[in-house]
Amino acid sequence: MNPDVLVIGGGNAALCAALMARETGASVLLLEAAPREWRGGNSGHTRNLRCMHEAPQDVLTDAYLEEEYWQDLLKVTGGQTNEALARLTIRASGSCRDWMRRHGVRFQPSLSGTLHLSRTNAFFMGGGKALVNAYYRSAEKLGVAIRYDAAVDRIEIDQGQFIAAWVGDERITASTCVLAAGGFESNRQWLREAWGQNERGEWPADNFLIRGTRYNRGVLLKQLLQAGADAIGDATQAHMVAIDARAPLYDGGICTRIDCVSLGVVLNRDGQRFYDEGEDFWPKRYAIWGRLVAQQAGQLGYSIIDAKAAGRFMPPVFPGVRADTLPELAQKLGLDGERFMQTLNDYNAACQSGNFDHTVLDDCCTVGLTPAKTHWARTIDTAPFFAYALKPGVTFTYLGLKTDASSAVHFDGKPSANLFVAGEMMAGNVLGKGYTAGVGMSIGTAFGRIAGTQAARSALREEGHHANA
Repeated sequence: MNPDVLVIGGGNAALCAALMARETGASVLLLEAAPREWRGGNSGHTRNLRCMHEAPQDVLTDAYLEEEYWQDLLKVTGGQTNEALARLTIRASGSCRDWMRRHGVRFQPSLSGTLHLSRTNAFFMGGGKALVNAYYRSAEKLGVAIRYDAAVDRIEIDQGQFIAAWVGDERITASTCVLAAGGFESNRQWLREAWGQNERGEWPADNFLIRGTRYNRGVLLKQLLQAGADAIGDATQAHMVAIDARAPLYDGGICTRIDCVSLGVVLNRDGQRFYDEGEDFWPKRYAIWGRLVAQQAGQLGYSIIDAKAAGRFMPPVFPGVRADTLPELAQKLGLDGERFMQTLNDYNAACQSGNFDHTVLDDCCTVGLTPAKTHWARTIDTAPFFAYALKPGVTFTYLGLKTDASSAVHFDGKPSANLFVAGEMMAGNVLGKGYTAGVGMSIGTAFGRIAGTQAARSALREEGHHANA
């Protein structure tokens, strides 16, 4: 089969591209590197989509206007974002859900324990796996050809134009191509090269865990960059979360995330705090903690809470280390007891009494402590005590291909006429650094749909040209 549109990838962005290309009238072939049972890439681990909306909707409360969404994104990226493409993503998030429903996706209100998301994020009923399955069912019904275990080893490009893709010894041609094959987060050697060696002689990336698929190795991303495609982003920047150190190397997903950070303190291997745990609402800050832990000795951290925090956060898959006293907890963690207690005693002494309210930026803070804890600071003094060892969990990397509102891949500043990109492979255009919950799915949905539409139109124009020639 030589399709009009070839889609390389099998997650949310790729599926949105395939569905839109097919709806536009093009024949479509989708190549998924994973076997069928592991299809969907990182999208299978997602839960929700960050949505702009001007009034309460079915599963969303209040309003979440474009400007607030933009300011949230601006804050977490520190201004490292393309405003035009960010706003395109934001606006698209306000109008995509009816289309998603037509393809079988169902939504539900935010889950109990998912802090502060009922207004901003629409949750998928059944999670990301249900979304992926719905899209695959719809694609099959519409006649999209799908192949699994079809990793593309390389693609042929001539002067910025897509010619063919190779799966092993098989050459596949198409009029246009959409690249949606993910970042390079499961390529350990590339992560190692990007992060290098730190001042302690450690190779931090050796201790990273990968929250999602093992199939995102960045093969085509590296090839495109070597072929002269314009790059965007920093190879060390990623959606990186502090996750349970006991999590598996791949596919641990959301259930390995530790969400009690803002309710307690986080110490490093030396028994010291190293950042403000209460800086902002957790959905706006959880994705900085992986990078913070990555900068600590041994790439380890320890989230410490007491009985007052228990039950106030989404429980992770593994139970915490439990102790009846703080010295016992330090001993169980293998930390220096004296330094551990000094840190906890200093913190407890610095906590000011206030009105604790985890749903707002409350007035519970520390005074005279560095680093400060600016919200939700309560003494850790009520048994039993719990601890979770943390490691950096990489969700997806931000180094990618530069694009514009057409989703075309650029070469020397010029957009390709028949090669497009969506999802993690271009997310760095919007996410220079940082993250806020659900925005990855917003980017993948917006640019997947654009890429599919543009690829189909380009292919059909080319067919029409040949037919008239």
